[in-house]
Amino acid sequence: MNSDKKKKSGSMAEIFRILTCVTQFGISMLVPMVLCFLLGLWIDGKLETYIFSILLFFVGAAAGARNVYALFKKYAGIDKEKEQ
Repeated sequence: MNSDKKKKSGSMAEIFRILTCVTQFGISMLVPMVLCFLLGLWIDGKLETYIFSILLFFVGAAAGARNVYALFKKYAGIDKEKEQ
């Protein structure tokens, strides 16, 4: 009976680990996009244009993609030191 509890708690721990990982990926992608877009809106408001919000949105998306890639490398255990 004790081993059944360990299996259940082990599976719950795995579920929470996966949910944490997915949440961290989402936050790492969305935060740079939103911040860059808001910065672009502010610049556009000052200069009375509309191009900076679009441009900075894509810059934020690229930064978010880089963050997700770095997190993936961390979780997958891929390090440059291990390759050498």
